[in-house]
Amino acid sequence: MLPEIQIGPLSLKTFGLAFGLAFVACGAVVARRLREIGKPVDWAYEIIFAALVGGIVGARLYWIVDNWDKAQGDLLGSIFSGSGLTWFGGALGGALAVLAWARWRNWLGLQLLDTAAPALAIGYAIGRVGCQVSGDGDYGKPTDMPWGMAYPDGVVPTDEKVHPTPIFETLAMGLVALLLWHLRDALRPGALFALYLLLAGLERFLIEFLRRNDAVLLGLTEAQLISLVMLGAGAIWLGVLARRPGGLRAVSA
Repeated sequence: MLPEIQIGPLSLKTFGLAFGLAFVACGAVVARRLREIGKPVDWAYEIIFAALVGGIVGARLYWIVDNWDKAQGDLLGSIFSGSGLTWFGGALGGALAVLAWARWRNWLGLQLLDTAAPALAIGYAIGRVGCQVSGDGDYGKPTDMPWGMAYPDGVVPTDEKVHPTPIFETLAMGLVALLLWHLRDALRPGALFALYLLLAGLERFLIEFLRRNDAVLLGLTEAQLISLVMLGAGAIWLGVLARRPGGLRAVSA
């Protein structure tokens, strides 16, 4: 594990580096797609900036609400702390910021959502690399399987062999990103984003069975409940589109 890289007096957090790289990759994917569909490529920078700001704010607020018993004693410190960021809060905050940007640019529609789908998947996959390298505690339950590994030098250390769930998530969402990119011109408007919701929700729902998060309702974790909403929304959306003339295939101009 390598939680940080020391370059002279400068200490770089590996999770932060992966976080930044994820946004760079997202920007590259969005820029490529904008060029393909004839939209200004510079919009990619605006979209990523909006997602970054909204994501950080959303992740921070979600963590504070979810951990109010810890945060209320030092609310100001909790707001500006560098730790305690949640993916779902970041995704929600980033999505709201990008939607606000799209309304300003008069590009609020299905094309925006489909453009975002592959970028969201690859960004998540790269972000999990940061979790793995830093050993931030997102690993899974103890296991005696051959792939089990310990995180003795991680941010949240453990000498016990556990499921390296960040690796599983990087592989899974990396494949999802490749699939979505391959299908970007093959599906009718809205179907690509619906497929992203279904696959991302399914991936997180299943991986939670290996992770250490506590159940909150019906034996499911909070992340699993949110994932079920994503999965269900994506499945229903795809079902509705499939019933239309031509099914899920893109309609030829």
